Order: sequence, then structure tokens, then C-alpha cells
Amino acid sequence: MFTIVLNGEEKKIESEVTLDRLLDLFSLPKQRVAVELNKKVVRKADWATTTVNEADRIEVVHFVGGG
Repeated sequence: MFTIVLNGEEKKIESEVTLDRLLDLFSLPKQRVAVELNKKVVRKADWATTTVNEADRIEVVHFVGGG
């Protein structure tokens, strides 16, 4: 079992997962979001191959349109 920090909250995950799978596990949208892993932005094209490890810090930022 791993402990990570997701959007400022400690979360438990059962094993190493990709960013893409992590978004699914926590029912987070994949459209119009940016993902930061340990203070580095990860391109959407790399989510499926980027793994989340023990103590990683992930921030998922939603883009909001308006005017």
C-alpha cells in the first residue's frame, strides 16, 4: 500500500499506478485538466506511461472557461 498526496490530501493506493489510472481510481476528469507530479507538469501524452510512487505529490488542476 502506498501513501500519496493528491490535491493536498493524503490518499492510499494499493500499488504503483500510472497517472492515467490514478485519475480513473479517484473519478477525476481527464478533459481540460493539467497534472503536476512533484511540482513538474506532465504532458497528457505521458500520463499512460508515468507511474505514481510512494510519497509522490500530485496536483490536478481543472481549467475553467469564462469571460
